[in-house]
Amino acid sequence: MLRLCVRLVRRPVLPAVRLWRRNMQLRVVAATLLMSLAVVLALGFVVIAQVSKGLLDAKEEAAQSQAAGGFAVAQEKANTPATVDGPDAADNKVGLDASTWMNSLVKQLASGGQTAFEVVALGAGTGEQVLPGTQGVKGARASGNVDPTASVPVKLRRAVNHSAGTFKTFSEIRYTAGAGEKAPEPALVVGKRLTDINGDPYDLYYLFPLSQEEESLNLVKSTIATAGLFVVVLLSAIAWLVVRQIVTPVRMAAGIAERLSAGRLQERMKVTGEDDIARLGEAFNKMAQNLQNKIQQLEDLSRMQRRFVSDVSHELRTPLTTVRMAADVIHDARVDFDPVTARSAELLAGQLDRFESLLSDLLEISRFDAGAAALEAEPIDLRDVVRRVIDGAEPLAEHKGTRIRVLGDTQPVIAEADARRVERVLRNLVVNAVEHGEGRDVVVRLASAGGAVAVAVRDYGVGLKPGEATRVFNRFWRADPARARTTGGTGLGLSIAVEDARLHGGWLQAWGEPGGGSQFRLTLPRTADEPLRGSPIPLEPEDSRANRARAAADAAGGAVERQQPADAGDRSTIPPRPAASGQSVPADPTALPGSGARVVARPAEQAPQEERTDADADADGR
Repeated sequence: MLRLCVRLVRRPVLPAVRLWRRNMQLRVVAATLLMSLAVVLALGFVVIAQVSKGLLDAKEEAAQSQAAGGFAVAQEKANTPATVDGPDAADNKVGLDASTWMNSLVKQLASGGQTAFEVVALGAGTGEQVLPGTQGVKGARASGNVDPTASVPVKLRRAVNHSAGTFKTFSEIRYTAGAGEKAPEPALVVGKRLTDINGDPYDLYYLFPLSQEEESLNLVKSTIATAGLFVVVLLSAIAWLVVRQIVTPVRMAAGIAERLSAGRLQERMKVTGEDDIARLGEAFNKMAQNLQNKIQQLEDLSRMQRRFVSDVSHELRTPLTTVRMAADVIHDARVDFDPVTARSAELLAGQLDRFESLLSDLLEISRFDAGAAALEAEPIDLRDVVRRVIDGAEPLAEHKGTRIRVLGDTQPVIAEADARRVERVLRNLVVNAVEHGEGRDVVVRLASAGGAVAVAVRDYGVGLKPGEATRVFNRFWRADPARARTTGGTGLGLSIAVEDARLHGGWLQAWGEPGGGSQFRLTLPRTADEPLRGSPIPLEPEDSRANRARAAADAAGGAVERQQPADAGDRSTIPPRPAASGQSVPADPTALPGSGARVVARPAEQAPQEERTDADADADGR
């Protein structure tokens, strides 16, 4: 379930991740967008904080000034001497009790505000929270349908009741049901303890709504948000345009470089202007021109070399035929010669045979170099090819005291291949194994699995030194230059063999260890032109020193006991590696030496079980 969830999440994310990794312009524009957005947000917070602080400071200053004037007027009215009559009799204390006077005072003070503030008068008390359903603080009065007990915070009432002076705080103005559905609004509340006409203390509060300041702050926020969004979009567009001017030539250079690597050496960049990009384009074009010239020179030289080899090989055919005819006559008449002359005739015949083989190999190599080698593939059973090869190598094996054994030939091993070329490859491998096997057994193993077939030739002779696994396929390379060739080889056999394997789209690989023998593995696709994904036979044999050491360590550590491969001295029971039919073959990371490697990667969801490569094993190779 976890894998399924991960796969479902990765499926829509992978295209976006791939686009992000491959598009430099997208990354630069996204980074610019994010950084500009961060700068605009930081600047917006700072500006909003400063504007909010300025508005509140100005409001507090104006409110304190307004409230101080109102407190002075209220206290002055409470201290005004009594009068009997006159036009201001409603404002005097004669004939009025404290309750009526306070109602008149609140109404008079609130009338000067013109909705700029509201006035609340509360009787002196402890300022504790009033229980629900009670009348509240005795003598509470307010203007503009303001709920006096809910609008004045308890904390502020406590401060006014217990201390002298003016106190302020931020709160909300809440309205009674008589004001309709008017919503609460933020306000600045300023309060002070005063005395009424009877000298009794009461609390007078001024409530200054902050709705205008809030509207101003919202206007500033919307302005900054709009301007910030415009700035972010503008910076992103600028970044896109600027980066496009740089990325476009780079993309053009990358595309031309890819076409150059594909062999289209005439491709060049279009250069306009004299800036750094133009200089880069000119330098790139000069590099491409020099590269084309050098490659053309190398191609001409290679063509001349191939033509020289081909011409020499063909031209030597005629004199060689004449020399061969004369040598045959001399060789047939050697019984009439003295011993020295007879031996010379035999040596001449042998070297002529080797010379003819060398010419044939040179002609074959020239065909491969010229790309003229043709593959005549047809379904064949590799068991028949192996039998013909072993029959041909049997005289040499008897002379060496070597026994050639075949494993895995109980089932047909069918593949579409050129029988002549495959037989030539296997003959070279088997003869080399017999030559270097030191008289020990040579094991030929066949196997097939998935879309591949393989033939491995294992010997237990001198083996290969570290680093020789790749050099063994070089032309005219010999592991021991002082070692004589029993069969008079030309030094081109493995080079031709690896070219034959490549022509089939297959692999020819080598493994070896000093004193532990070597193994050469030929892997071919079961169907022509089918890419290989792996080999049914491991390159390192099961009876190698490393595998035997690991098996011994597993047995010593309490691992499950496994059947050990036979020792080099007794190889009669070497088991064939079973081919798991129906199972997918893991991708083989070991490519052919040199160019022309054909290794096909497996899909991402099928993680391959990589085999041990030649590069990882320094002791591998021939």
